[in-house]
Amino acid sequence: MSVTVIVPTWNRRDLLARLLASLEAQTETPSEVLVVDNGSTDGAPELARARGARVIPMGRNAGFAAAVNRGVRESRGAWIAVLNNDVELAPAYLATLRAAGAAFATGKILSASRNSCIDGTFDVLCRGGVAWRAGEGRADGPFFHSRREIASAPWTAILLRAEIFDRIGLLQESFESYLEDVDFGARCAARGITGLYVPEAVAWHHGSATLGRWHPDMVRRLARNQCYLVALHYPRPLLVRHGWAILVAQLLWGAVAARHGTGFAWLHGKLEGLRHARRLRSVATFAEPEAFDSWLSQNERLIHQIQQATGFDWFWRLYFLFTGDGAE
Repeated sequence: MSVTVIVPTWNRRDLLARLLASLEAQTETPSEVLVVDNGSTDGAPELARARGARVIPMGRNAGFAAAVNRGVRESRGAWIAVLNNDVELAPAYLATLRAAGAAFATGKILSASRNSCIDGTFDVLCRGGVAWRAGEGRADGPFFHSRREIASAPWTAILLRAEIFDRIGLLQESFESYLEDVDFGARCAARGITGLYVPEAVAWHHGSATLGRWHPDMVRRLARNQCYLVALHYPRPLLVRHGWAILVAQLLWGAVAARHGTGFAWLHGKLEGLRHARRLRSVATFAEPEAFDSWLSQNERLIHQIQQATGFDWFWRLYFLFTGDGAE
């Protein structure tokens, strides 16, 4: 199969070695592996070259989005797989996704430290502008065993038809890292492009291996990029209609950050996001408001359904309590 694999990397040579080993074990070998290096200093590029990958040096830590875009521009495959450097793939992962035949597809991503625990499946965005990686932290169970049509997939381990970039464009580089995949999914939804969640394809994710979970810089970027999502995808009628939901969701996420000792990083990110929101809105191409609102409502119903089936966490319980019947 003509598949180009793109792996953005920044250090963590040990994890990259595991990923490359799992690529070598694929039942259908990728035609090329591009390791896009964001300025690693631990020998990761040298390891990649020794394992047969082509290394593309960025010269600095330009972020996940810029690294992926560079790889896409230099790829030659009809299919493009984008993989985090901290995932490991089951041997048939890429072949199973390709056989699904969708515009894009992702598999069931389990936690590498807890194999029975979901790390990610697909992404959903609520009216309040906060995304949830469906099932994250939940025990694997029947809800995650079935294929599902999706609009947004985590780019932890995704396979896409190369032609989709001609229709959707590349990743939004102003996001740097985090939520750039949700932005891409929202653009797909606006154009009626859907993908597939394929649970038979399995991968394992070490998760936040580069910065660490709840690292202040991660929280800052997430908080900022939540503002970017609203700026780029919510036309004025939806800002007015969902202003209360946006306020509730953003403040609740700030409370989560504060609970993890990163409240100041959250505030920093929000101020940064608001500062650049007007510039982003000036270049945004909004979807038809009613169609996009319908998609958001579908997302909320799905969030509520999964939470109800697997146990509510306090963020979503409070969100739905304060925002009323958005899940109805």
